[in-house]
Amino acid sequence: FLFIIALFPFLTPMFEALNISVFPKDTIHFFKKSVKTMKVASKKNNRVDFLQLMINSQNFKDTESHKSLSDLELVAQSIISIFAGYETTGSGLSFLMYELATHPDVQKKLQEEIDATLPNKALATYDILVQMEYLDMVVNETLRLYPIAGRLERVCKKDIEINGLLIPKGSLVMVPVYALHHEPKYWTEPKEFHPERFNKNKENIDPYTYLPFGTRPRNCIGMRFALMNMKLALVRVLQDFSFQPCKETQIPMKLSKKELLQPEKPIIVKVVPRDGSISG
Repeated sequence: FLFIIALFPFLTPMFEALNISVFPKDTIHFFKKSVKTMKVASKKNNRVDFLQLMINSQNFKDTESHKSLSDLELVAQSIISIFAGYETTGSGLSFLMYELATHPDVQKKLQEEIDATLPNKALATYDILVQMEYLDMVVNETLRLYPIAGRLERVCKKDIEINGLLIPKGSLVMVPVYALHHEPKYWTEPKEFHPERFNKNKENIDPYTYLPFGTRPRNCIGMRFALMNMKLALVRVLQDFSFQPCKETQIPMKLSKKELLQPEKPIIVKVVPRDGSISG
């Protein structure tokens, strides 16, 4: 429901009339008030943040670019930037732990990079995280195998013809992200976990076949927030612990058929301190 509001904020009045809401009214009121306050403050201050960039989009003179956001869309995107990033982080880390537990060679290589980059369990910073190449490969490959949003939906803003196919204005266009991420035409051994496919040759990957956060102006606003959260959490945990499969670990993992990608059963792995003693 949250994603319906984010994608189609113009439906909000209808949901309000039906007394349907995914959040308490005081929460929605908080975001509306925050947006209103920020719009006034932005005329005095020169801040650069997510909300300010969205407010700036309202000043675009080229209305045909469809980059301008309404006040209602500002509220919806403010909410989704927090909750979408949270959902992606939680689910993404669960899938990451599973893949590392079932691929000890990948886990060992990643821990070696972490130890070399952050000796003596030093704290990670943003600048350090963006330089960790193998960490980036592991996260990218996990999001390829398990894109949290299995599909993207967008509304066509004008009549357009693509390769002979006419898409009328107002049409709902669905992009099958999960199918693209598992298409043998674009990925060698698509069902296998191979972080190295995102090595320095990743520029050869067609950007429209890898869409865990969408693409172009309407991509997920919580993308960087989610990626940094995932990387930071993973690094901190792997400095002290390793993951191993246990008798409760479902191998191979089966996925449920829900809106957001989730495992059919809870992901359960064994957490082992790197000194060798069993933690759980």
